[in-house]
Amino acid sequence: MRPDILLKIKKEVKKQFDAGFLQVVKYSEWVDNIVPVPKKDGKVRMCVDYRDLNKASPKDNFPLPHIDTLVDNTAGYSLFSFMDDFSGYNQIKMHPEDMEKTTFVTMWGTFCYKVMPFGLKNAGATYQRAMVTLFHDMMHKEIEFYVDDMIAKSKTENEHVQVLRKLFLRLRKFQLKLNPAKCTFGARSGKLLGFVVSEKGIEIDPDKVKAIQELPPPRTQKEVRGFLGRLNYIARFISQLTDKCDLIFRLLRKHNPGVWDEECQKTFDKVKHYLSNAPVLMPPCPDKPLILYLAVFENSMGCVLGQHDETGRKEKAIYYLTRNLLNVKRDIRRSKSCAVL
Repeated sequence: MRPDILLKIKKEVKKQFDAGFLQVVKYSEWVDNIVPVPKKDGKVRMCVDYRDLNKASPKDNFPLPHIDTLVDNTAGYSLFSFMDDFSGYNQIKMHPEDMEKTTFVTMWGTFCYKVMPFGLKNAGATYQRAMVTLFHDMMHKEIEFYVDDMIAKSKTENEHVQVLRKLFLRLRKFQLKLNPAKCTFGARSGKLLGFVVSEKGIEIDPDKVKAIQELPPPRTQKEVRGFLGRLNYIARFISQLTDKCDLIFRLLRKHNPGVWDEECQKTFDKVKHYLSNAPVLMPPCPDKPLILYLAVFENSMGCVLGQHDETGRKEKAIYYLTRNLLNVKRDIRRSKSCAVL
């Protein structure tokens, strides 16, 4: 490892040791190596390779929120505060008997974590359980959270101040800290897990759109999967996605996958153009009836779920959904299509 990287790791170890996150350990039965990850600011994020420990650990099945549901629950409000917990995982203490299992080795000694480190298989589930336990009475009404990302929401300024006061008192009670550099208070809109939420609805994060629009044409099946994977994350915004990208989906077939040709390139460019003016979706309103439109094509089927806006005159889309039928036998495909219709 390069000397300059070693010195940056030493600095990070000292920082965590001085913060009370680490302690020196000797004769540990568990020892893992560190993996330095360069950061944009020139610093190094010190990660520990816990693959062996994770293999030996039973899985904690505590669920994380479904991202679409969380985004739907957040959009439609007038004011938002977006907060990030300060070294969130590190605010949870390790059980004394398990500290030794987190041991890692460096040029300057062997250390273990006194707090929950990043990289453990069940760290996300453990943190989510803690947040649900502490804030269950505020969830889906005043706040939403996804692991260490927390959002306060309200309709009016007075209500927002009350929500934040209640939230801060709860944070202080349990000695949880926020990272002020990553907090935004009283915003009319903001980015959330790859989307932008506001009173008018849900939009795709412009950075996500830019990343897709700057992609070069895929040259391998892996790159095709990568492109389609990016689209799948924002699929709820794309009408008839499977039909639009039918030619590209065909490139993933095991038998006779075909090659990237002019028609594939046209589809590629067409999707990029569509994303430059993607629709704004509205979150579903439980008090209004839903509207469902269905469409069936030769190799796919799709639908759009919507509702009328507050005027009752204009229909607004909530969710676009499509399904590829290429791998379904032709006779079954026909019966499925008829069943849908």
